[in-house]
Amino acid sequence: MKRYDAIVIGGGHNGLVCAFYLARAGLKVRVLERRHIVGGAAVTEEFHPGFRNSTASYTVSLLRPKVIADMRLHDRGYRIIERTISNFFPFQNDYLKLGGGTARTQAEFARFSPRDAEAYPRYDAALEKVAQVLRDLALKTPPNVGGGLRALLAGAAQGWPLSKMDLSAQRDLLDIFTKSARDFLDGWYEHDYVKSAFAFDAVVGNYAGVSTPGSAYVLLHHVFGEVNGKLGAWGHSVGGMGAITQAMAAACEEAGVEISVEAPVAKLLTDGGRAAGVRLESGEEIAADIVAANVGPALLFRQMVDPADLPDDFRRRIDNYKTGSGTFRMNVALSELPDFSVLPGRDKAEHHTAGIIIAPGMDYMDRAFDDAKAEGWSRKPIVEMKLPTSVDDSLAPPGMHVASLFCQQFAPVLPDGRSWDDARETVADLIIDTVNDHAPNFKASVIARQIHSPLDLERKFGLIGGDIFHGTMGLDQLWAARPVLGHGDYRAPIKGLYMCGSGTHPGGGVTGAPGHNAAHEILRDRSFVRRMLPI
Repeated sequence: MKRYDAIVIGGGHNGLVCAFYLARAGLKVRVLERRHIVGGAAVTEEFHPGFRNSTASYTVSLLRPKVIADMRLHDRGYRIIERTISNFFPFQNDYLKLGGGTARTQAEFARFSPRDAEAYPRYDAALEKVAQVLRDLALKTPPNVGGGLRALLAGAAQGWPLSKMDLSAQRDLLDIFTKSARDFLDGWYEHDYVKSAFAFDAVVGNYAGVSTPGSAYVLLHHVFGEVNGKLGAWGHSVGGMGAITQAMAAACEEAGVEISVEAPVAKLLTDGGRAAGVRLESGEEIAADIVAANVGPALLFRQMVDPADLPDDFRRRIDNYKTGSGTFRMNVALSELPDFSVLPGRDKAEHHTAGIIIAPGMDYMDRAFDDAKAEGWSRKPIVEMKLPTSVDDSLAPPGMHVASLFCQQFAPVLPDGRSWDDARETVADLIIDTVNDHAPNFKASVIARQIHSPLDLERKFGLIGGDIFHGTMGLDQLWAARPVLGHGDYRAPIKGLYMCGSGTHPGGGVTGAPGHNAAHEILRDRSFVRRMLPI
């Protein structure tokens, strides 16, 4: 039986980040990836002859600068193209462009509401104050309940910045963590188009409506990133998201990590109540005293861990751990760029390089969620379209394009025992028609499409319920309670088993933070000196 100091289950970006830090510290590390390619959901693949795209994750902002620097990703080809404007919203007889600087955004808002234009700088500043708290906490391990003096010190250190915030900022923080996106935005803006431009972020990867309590937090989660030093910006990774994870894999291999693909893990092995290695689906067993799982908590503890190895209360809570982000993902090969009725033109224009959001109004977004709860999917879905070939022509043949369609409000499990296998084509047609309602040439321009229903996302990427965040981002599953209170410090209830994926703090998205933090806790446990230091 081969032996390593540490095994990482899953070669997604967080698994690679964790493996890198462990190997850099001198550990003998092996990454085990079930698919034929590393990168998890952040991969670039050919989905039709000559057409490549970021298959699942498709845009970048949240990746932590420290991870980028430590892994020297820029030296390995990491390059991000910033969006000139962040988003383009086509409405029934008008449109809204969001981004491009404060003055430009204000001018755009003023077309609908002078009051909203005046409110925007104050809103942006208020959100930035709270977002900075998230940035500061992202690379810190949450204090663990029952963790003794070290946890107490960590809790005090992490809570100190909150206590220094002025009263207005503390009120905003409370609103964001408790209110619905609708209620939160109603307190700032009056025009529905302006409010919906922000509310969209509250339902991205969140199976909820904009009126669902707690949905305001997800709005915030999507704005705490940065691109090329610009806070809150989003961009395109040249070569697709797979270029990022391939650069990470190169950093890992340079540090001595052994990466195995087509090596699906079946079970965690234990000995005397602690982790001892893993068994692959092939039957091969690999030994290690440290196992770091980059799969989600639902997959890890429900399928890979023997229930007898878990405390009863922990097992019960994991059985009730909430997953399902309501996401339906498509990649489409196009013969030409979409020609929007409210902003005509098939030649590349500024709005083609933005996130194109079909979510015309707060009521529209709530109806989409209501439909999905009742029928399994929304009759008028929420669609974000990204056209990466508008800034990166390496992904398609000359003159052709690819589109990423990231669609919201699709039940993780269909009602009445129906299967997504039977509904996926019907729903894909509905999504194409939804885009075509705003860009009438779109349907005829489709050459090929790749469909990922929630069930497809689960089968292909191990995302239980198709959950892109490895678990819902509600208040009961955040920070020290992610995934379960008492185990928010990346340590599982089995000694030697750690969690390093998006099911831990600070949550989903391509951040690298869970992998970074888990690695540091693993190294802390191996060193008496490190154990005595506050987090």
